[in-house]
Amino acid sequence: MKLGFEEPQTPYSSGSQSARAWTERWVRDWVYCPNCGSPKINSFPNNKPVADFFCESCKEEYELKSQKSIFGSKVLDGSFRTKCDRLAADNNPNLFLLNYDRKALSVLNLFVVPKHFLVREIIEERKPLAPTARRAGWIGSNILLNQIPQSGKIFIVRAGQLESKESVLSKWRHTLFLRDQEQETRGWLIEVMKCVDTIGKRDFQIDDVYAFENQLSRLYPDNRNVRPKIRQQLQFLRDRGYLDFVSRGYYRLRSES
Repeated sequence: MKLGFEEPQTPYSSGSQSARAWTERWVRDWVYCPNCGSPKINSFPNNKPVADFFCESCKEEYELKSQKSIFGSKVLDGSFRTKCDRLAADNNPNLFLLNYDRKALSVLNLFVVPKHFLVREIIEERKPLAPTARRAGWIGSNILLNQIPQSGKIFIVRAGQLESKESVLSKWRHTLFLRDQEQETRGWLIEVMKCVDTIGKRDFQIDDVYAFENQLSRLYPDNRNVRPKIRQQLQFLRDRGYLDFVSRGYYRLRSES
């Protein structure tokens, strides 16, 4: 995989339009499918809602967002209604996020967020456009990257260095069990995974997760049994190989690769 853009010349006068052309071509030419490992993915025709690429082998779809700066806590996205509709669809796309160096014409970072992490809770509704705007009343969305667990951000390129393909595919498989769950169940599991991330230790106690009880109660005000729900999610994550049960009340975060 080469990290440089092959053709710096484009018909666009706008820097952002040129960068989009470079990054899209680079993804089409060099990026493999992180789901099945197929060496190439293909571009969709222009103007397809949400998705930009697809894999002929496994039919996974991908959306690409690219920018010069490192992605922060939020990523601007398109129509809020369209995004919410796609979240419930089987072909909801996975998300590629790419940072590039404008002067060096090369890729700095590329990571993928598998679609099973893209739940309704991480989509933020933006304010409608003003009545004076060309698309008055249109409502966009933000993807809240800071609400996605670390296991949901799989780097293919990090700081200008390639991650091994075997590691990428292994990390992808590590959380595929989430796809079998309904949106609400996935939301709970992802919240508990984020709690484990915040604890910041590979080995932790169930009391460490109970410390987030108030936070989870605010997220799910209709649930009056948050601690039993936490235990249920930890047991599920253990059964799916995301965590190991060490001893009564003690867990260990399993390595992704």
